[in-house]
Amino acid sequence: MICGMGKLFLNLGPPQRRAPKMQNQNNTTRFALMRHAQTVWNREKKIQGHSDSPLTADGQKQASSWGRILVQFSWDRMLASDAGRARATAEIINAILKVPLTIDSRLKEQNWGQWEGMTVRQIEAEARQVLDDQINAGWDFCPPGGESRRSVWQRSQATLAEAAQHYPGQNLLVVTHEGIVKSLIYYICGRRFLPGEPAILNSYQLHWLVYGRSGLQIERINALELGP
Repeated sequence: MICGMGKLFLNLGPPQRRAPKMQNQNNTTRFALMRHAQTVWNREKKIQGHSDSPLTADGQKQASSWGRILVQFSWDRMLASDAGRARATAEIINAILKVPLTIDSRLKEQNWGQWEGMTVRQIEAEARQVLDDQINAGWDFCPPGGESRRSVWQRSQATLAEAAQHYPGQNLLVVTHEGIVKSLIYYICGRRFLPGEPAILNSYQLHWLVYGRSGLQIERINALELGP
């Protein structure tokens, strides 16, 4: 899998279909990243960040459908953001998977500060220059009163590194947010998080990272289509 910046990563596919649990011989921990299901604010195109809105009826159906897709594979446990929308998604999926579930606040979406609850159009109308400056700041993008993308990367990768130490050789499903998924993958790819970079992540996909002796690496992006 080419990462959009000329780097080559492994392409080993999803975890093995259900079989007796066996740890990887090299103790490499594998993380499958996915975004939460649709929420009311998603439908209204509002920025959520650390704020929250409930899953829509369609979102609940999405999560249930994802559980039925994911149950065919072998999972050891789940990690999820403590945001209500991610936690609800994880709990619906886990009603089918039935594995240990850990909630971690460090997997929460980027804090968008004063812009939470607004649409991008509203921000453009009220603070276009500020928005443009932030968009062109790349990893230093930081909404007023919020946090930077660099901070998001630091806390999310620390979470996965810690989990890899606690659960060596296991397969972990991670239910989180788009900002977390992008930060983890873009940083490993060497992307600058700037306008004009080609899109590499498709919607409603499972993305695989591995943590081994060389730290956190990409195994495969867009590895499994979950469906809308």
